[in-house]
Amino acid sequence: MTVIGASFNANEELPTTFPLIDTHTHFDAPVFDADRDEQLQRACQQSIRHLVLVGYLQRHFQRLYDTERLINERYPSSITGQSDSPQQPPLNAHIALGLHPFYIEQHTEAHLQNMSQMLDKKRPLAIGEIGFDTFADEMKQPKMFAKQEYFFNAQLDMAVSHKLPVMLHIRKAHAEALALLKAHDYDAHKLGGIAHSFSGGEQEAKAFVKLGFKLGVTGQVTNPNAKKLRRAIQAAVASDGIECLVIETDCPDMTPIMCQDSGGSQSALGQSPDNEWGNAPAHNRNVPANLPWVLLCLSELLDVPPAILAEQLWHNSCNALQTDWRYPA
Repeated sequence: MTVIGASFNANEELPTTFPLIDTHTHFDAPVFDADRDEQLQRACQQSIRHLVLVGYLQRHFQRLYDTERLINERYPSSITGQSDSPQQPPLNAHIALGLHPFYIEQHTEAHLQNMSQMLDKKRPLAIGEIGFDTFADEMKQPKMFAKQEYFFNAQLDMAVSHKLPVMLHIRKAHAEALALLKAHDYDAHKLGGIAHSFSGGEQEAKAFVKLGFKLGVTGQVTNPNAKKLRRAIQAAVASDGIECLVIETDCPDMTPIMCQDSGGSQSALGQSPDNEWGNAPAHNRNVPANLPWVLLCLSELLDVPPAILAEQLWHNSCNALQTDWRYPA
């Protein structure tokens, strides 16, 4: 069996780049404030053409719009992803608004109302990230889980009302999420949707795809120990083809293994949201320019040429996000 990522070294120059869409980032986070422009330039050099900035706390919603405006002013291009200048690579930023289940204790009814008002005034690309998270024991307690369920349902209602795709965050609660989605009138076949950073098993992967969701693949796929994830991806593709996948960095989390120094990649989840990745080692911070490593390792895992996979992932992302961005020639 080929060890995923064994033939790749982040210190080597990527042999070829392909136009890519990073379907899930937290590139608005302060951890990028010091070098955001540099990282945008690197992303352009690696042919990243679209970044989706994903929300998780209401108090940071305006920051999403500020970052979106900064990027789109710095890299002016049409919404199709074609640059107005042949010297300036095109790069578009987009927004998803959502109240993340991991931070459920902080969310209030007023936050839902504010989010609903923002959907009316500043229509985002999608709603997310939303869902269930029972990774920590306290999140499994009936009162806490019931609040997660309430916010999950409320945000799905918004998605239906505004005809927007959703980005799901599901950890250790795939069966519960599937049950809720089947009971709700949100239809991913019509509205699109992504099971972000998918972490379930083979049957769960196929179940989310059957509901119309694309599976979001992160830098976790580059880890040779991520056997469960790789099997789930392979099972979904065997059942539904490569049309069921999208890729994402989830930066600054989920750093591809070949881009990490010693100590591994530290996640923001589990830290104080006020800290905002402040204690994570900068050398292991994930960045949009790392997305091609996800493509290459996924190509190796599925035995699909990178050029073919990259173009299909582009179309999959457009389908999941209900856009018509033209694949660059």
